[in-house]
Amino acid sequence: MVKMEELISFDATGLAELVRKKEVKAIELVEASIERIERLNPELNAVVTPMFDQAREGAAAHRIEGPFSGVPFLLKDLGAPYTGVRMTMGSAFTKDFVPDHDSELVTRLKRAGLIILGKTNTPELGILPTTEPRLFGPCRNPWNLDRTAGGSSGGAAAAVAARFVPMAHGNDGGGSIRIPASCCGLFGLKPTRARNPLGPDFGDIFSGLVADHALTLSVRDSAALLDATSGPDIGDPYWAPPPARPFLQEVGVDPGRLRIAFTTKTPTGIKVHEDCVTAVQDAVRLCEDLGHELTEASLEIPGEMVTHAFMVIWSAGCAWTIDGIGLVTGRRPTQEQFEPLTWALYEMGRQQSASTYLLSLSFLQRVARNIAQFFQKYDVLLTPTLAEPPVPLGTFDSLPENPLQGLRRAEAFVPFTPICNATGQPAMSVPLYWNAEGLPVGVHFIGRFGDEATLFRLAAQLESARPWIGRHPNLSG
Repeated sequence: MVKMEELISFDATGLAELVRKKEVKAIELVEASIERIERLNPELNAVVTPMFDQAREGAAAHRIEGPFSGVPFLLKDLGAPYTGVRMTMGSAFTKDFVPDHDSELVTRLKRAGLIILGKTNTPELGILPTTEPRLFGPCRNPWNLDRTAGGSSGGAAAAVAARFVPMAHGNDGGGSIRIPASCCGLFGLKPTRARNPLGPDFGDIFSGLVADHALTLSVRDSAALLDATSGPDIGDPYWAPPPARPFLQEVGVDPGRLRIAFTTKTPTGIKVHEDCVTAVQDAVRLCEDLGHELTEASLEIPGEMVTHAFMVIWSAGCAWTIDGIGLVTGRRPTQEQFEPLTWALYEMGRQQSASTYLLSLSFLQRVARNIAQFFQKYDVLLTPTLAEPPVPLGTFDSLPENPLQGLRRAEAFVPFTPICNATGQPAMSVPLYWNAEGLPVGVHFIGRFGDEATLFRLAAQLESARPWIGRHPNLSG
């Protein structure tokens, strides 16, 4: 029998194997996760809505079905409705909103055998790349409690890094899986646009910017979970190109000699922190040692114009979100119910015209076509995930007279990730480097549209060469 204190060294695939072999019971895994959450969450503030009673009931009635049968899991408190459980989206406006149905993604997660323990902290409406909502308070980085865990899937990342669960749901509209993965030392993949379904409520979100998946301890967990959840849902407006074979089968396959472009230059000329540059240089050497062809090259895109077009869609999306919540709940949104930054972004979005929105969308689509040409020459692009290591909590606070200040500061923190949301390409943050302060600094690999296979092959090779699952923060509780 495996000792319970040893379970934090297993990924989700490993735990599922223990359940299948009957070396542990699902209820034992659930109780171990609950104990760890109750002991460590008070200092991290990663889990905001416990679902322990439902989880215990599910574990007690557990049958061995699905690839992750009996494995504990957490949902982000945004974009993952679960019947009868509140979904606040980090906002006081929706603190009592209780969905009456599961999303298709949640249905597939359950079908995979996962036992959902609760919901994780997120910034209000997922807007910022840090998780410090007024409603719940800041989520803290397990590697340094004074630093951000990233956002908007910061609660999910902190929970996995602290080994509450081996993987947790996240979504990504501008980097919200990859940002916290970098901050917390995890593997975080944003899949190709429409790889995972967003139904039954949505065909797409923000004209395709948003993708759902997870933050994981291992590459194989990410691949196996994507196998379990991906594929079109009935009525979807479009879907990603079907993979040649299951993603899990790509893990361990020799990727061959890849043509990898790399850069540490930002599209907008923002300065990149020395630690993030060093992380890329280190990854370049590792990839060369593994036999890949590395060439310094960057995307030639009009950075300021891309940022402007992205913000048109992002602000309009904020207005659409708030007005949509108002329609669903029958409540009129008012300024005092939201954080100042959120309301300022809402007002900006309400001022966008239909033609401005469509012009911005068509511009980003044209940029995506140009970037696709770049990926005719290269298989993968390597960049920093972020322009800085995890920053102190409070970095993105805004002054009353300038409520959008935090969002402008965020642009300097995340200059590399949003372009993949605009193009729909898959991208991953890989935890290969820790700085002198002991903080994780992720590196970012972008693949061709529809080509998660190459990313999984490369990621598994990197993981084998430099394993990271054994590195975890020291938390006393």
